[in-house]
Amino acid sequence: MQLYNKLSAKERAALLEEAGEDRLTLSFYQYAKIGNPELFRNHLFIAWDQMEVLGRIYVAHEGINAQLSVPAKKFPEFKNFLDGINFLKDVRLNIAIEHDLKSFLKLKVKVRDKIVADGLNDSTFDVTNKGVHVDALKFNELLEDPDTILVDMRNHYESEIGHFKGAITPDVDTFRDSLDIIEEDLKDHKEDKKLVMYCTGGIRCEKASAYYKHKGFQNVFQLEGGIIEYARQVENLKLENKFQGKNFVFDHRRGERISDDIISNCHQCGKPCDTHVNCANEACHLLFIQCEECAAKMDHCCSDKCQEINALPYEEQKALRKGIPNSNKIFKKGRSEVLKFKQ
Repeated sequence: MQLYNKLSAKERAALLEEAGEDRLTLSFYQYAKIGNPELFRNHLFIAWDQMEVLGRIYVAHEGINAQLSVPAKKFPEFKNFLDGINFLKDVRLNIAIEHDLKSFLKLKVKVRDKIVADGLNDSTFDVTNKGVHVDALKFNELLEDPDTILVDMRNHYESEIGHFKGAITPDVDTFRDSLDIIEEDLKDHKEDKKLVMYCTGGIRCEKASAYYKHKGFQNVFQLEGGIIEYARQVENLKLENKFQGKNFVFDHRRGERISDDIISNCHQCGKPCDTHVNCANEACHLLFIQCEECAAKMDHCCSDKCQEINALPYEEQKALRKGIPNSNKIFKKGRSEVLKFKQ
């Protein structure tokens, strides 16, 4: 029985291009007690592989975190499948604002210790004692309250291309890095301020809100469905959009535009730009912001050195990488001395 991908990303991309059928990019998560994550993982892979679902899914004893691309014509079948699983019935699906045939090119269902790497010991606090969930309307009202402190629970490379007006945006590489930093910075306001948090789709705030309540914060709120659902509600209800720029997403799109604002700059020349790319050098793959002019000039590389390596025949590049520990650090966190205009 096939429980893994047989096609390469390149082969899958060609098939998707040839088929030309509409696909929906979506995400969902659910905290639940899963007794046998490996068995559940196999069940999901078999069913979704038959539906031509692609994506990145993490399964753990604590639940599931999924980012997917589903053939539009098979969405009803996909939804019925979810509803047939007790703890996933009517789970909120965060449908992307912008869709792409190739947002995902493989189906990867992985068993992990946690569905989000938060570094927390869940046995030390009540993870179900979460903050108040608010919709876009209430969220906008909270942002007008002078007693509100708004915190972005995402990483620096996410918030640099888009965030809510007035938000605190921690300069961190990972979610776990932000938790203690935020608590320390806001320790004097645990009782007199409203702590309002947001993230991409809501999953990071689920755990963070319970953690901060455990740490003594009295008034904790979280944006229901994250930026993705906020953008949908703002559009449907014709509310004021308080988000500036792009929402960073963890698929081949790397971002979807929420407003016309460009709040970041090309890391190589400094001109306004919010297009994230990965360095074309297979041994680098640094994540950074690059404008079209610099992409053409640098052959989609982050530095002169990477450009020189990328110009070599493939076999020579492969030989250079051989034996080098962690030679291919895919999706590095966007920090490098070669990025002259990284703020």
